[in-house]
Amino acid sequence: MAYELITANRNYSSWSLRPWLLMKVLGIAFNDRVERFTGADNWDEFRRFSPTGQVPVLRDGARTVWDSLAITMYLAQRHDSVWPLDEDASAFAMSAVAEMHGSFSALRSQCPMNVGVRVRKGALDRALAKDVSRLKEMFEMGLDRFGGPWLAGQDFCAMDAFYAPVAFRIRTYSLDIGRAQEWADLMLALPAMREWEDAALAETWREDSHEAEIGAAGEIVEDFRAK
Repeated sequence: MAYELITANRNYSSWSLRPWLLMKVLGIAFNDRVERFTGADNWDEFRRFSPTGQVPVLRDGARTVWDSLAITMYLAQRHDSVWPLDEDASAFAMSAVAEMHGSFSALRSQCPMNVGVRVRKGALDRALAKDVSRLKEMFEMGLDRFGGPWLAGQDFCAMDAFYAPVAFRIRTYSLDIGRAQEWADLMLALPAMREWEDAALAETWREDSHEAEIGAAGEIVEDFRAK
């Protein structure tokens, strides 16, 4: 029986992107189910399938796994290549994934994921500048230490999947991450990332709270989404 992965709007849902991309790139088959955001709080609708009222959710037969990190850990028990085989690279990737899961609050709040637009921001405040500096430091550390082209070595792994929304944010907000831009470009060129982007651009529905977030993030200078 194939997995079922439940995610939300391609344009907005950064948490959904992570396990979706991981499974796509690693060739882990799944049924793809999209549930639209209906507002800032989707508790009533999403509680039908998610204990937390949030996405993503993985279903494996009668078993439900929620939260992007838990899904990644669950898949790693059953599929090779979720983490690098090299122990040093694996420890680095696991630490970086945990850091993304629990940190970077300024990046999340001030640069919400919106695949289809380009935004002109003013000067970064201290909190956001700190987050961007940390990303640059971490990415360059991984690329230098493990030889690239991916963040923890020669092969795509969960670390790349967890930072995939950052690749979209780098492009949307023209964030400067130095030499790690090569990784961002590589990510954006991935067929699976292009598939996600194409679906995001084709979406015609909008959700007001997410649109308000992007409006507050800066001046929208381009919008490539279907009308």
